[in-house]
Amino acid sequence: MKFSANLGFLWTDRPLPDAIRAAKAAGFDAVECHWPYDTPSADVAAALAETGLPMLGLNTRRGNPGENGLAALPGRQSEARAAVDEALAYARALGTPNVHVMAGFAKGSDAEATFIDILRYACDSFGNGTILIEPLNHYDAPGYFLQTTTQAKAIIARVARPNLKIMFDCYHVQLMEGDVTHRLEKLQPLIGHIQVASVPDRGAPDHGELNYPHIWATLRRLGWSAPIGAEYKPGGDTDATLGWMSAV
Repeated sequence: MKFSANLGFLWTDRPLPDAIRAAKAAGFDAVECHWPYDTPSADVAAALAETGLPMLGLNTRRGNPGENGLAALPGRQSEARAAVDEALAYARALGTPNVHVMAGFAKGSDAEATFIDILRYACDSFGNGTILIEPLNHYDAPGYFLQTTTQAKAIIARVARPNLKIMFDCYHVQLMEGDVTHRLEKLQPLIGHIQVASVPDRGAPDHGELNYPHIWATLRRLGWSAPIGAEYKPGGDTDATLGWMSAV
């Protein structure tokens, strides 16, 4: 199996280009990040070229302090579109194929209509690239608009764009819905990226209530070949937590 190091959580003590180099040294096949915008894209592109690692994905900005995305916030559409434009430009500079459009804290039909409008804008603007939406659990992100894969599937149907997919984070899905194996099977055509972490502590995927050996076997059976995002909190030195990779 192939794995992508999420540099929003791993090697956060290093500048982004150095974190990319650390991921290469650790044996990862790709990298991904959250909000790389404080680092010039040329510096990131140089580190990617040096290591030969692709940058699989990045997020739109969260917004103001305390916010968690803009795309579902009524009245903030111009800011949301600007955040999409920024993310797509950065992704194009790196050859990044996936951009996660963050919904934000909102609820109700007006929020849903706003989210759909912004997602259509993002999908149409990104051409052959993939726009991702990610359900977040209500423990880590209380009040976040998108909370379940069922809701994400309905949003995708309403947006009606072929390049809109689910970011299926096993950690969030287990906390909100469970039944991870069946959801992977049923939603596979709608899944654009998969991420992993232990449940409930969001540590390395080698302990907790999710049986990751079973998850790996399921993904092999489904023919999943893209790198899987290691988006977990190491709780210390990242290199000391990587033993799980050799056991997969």
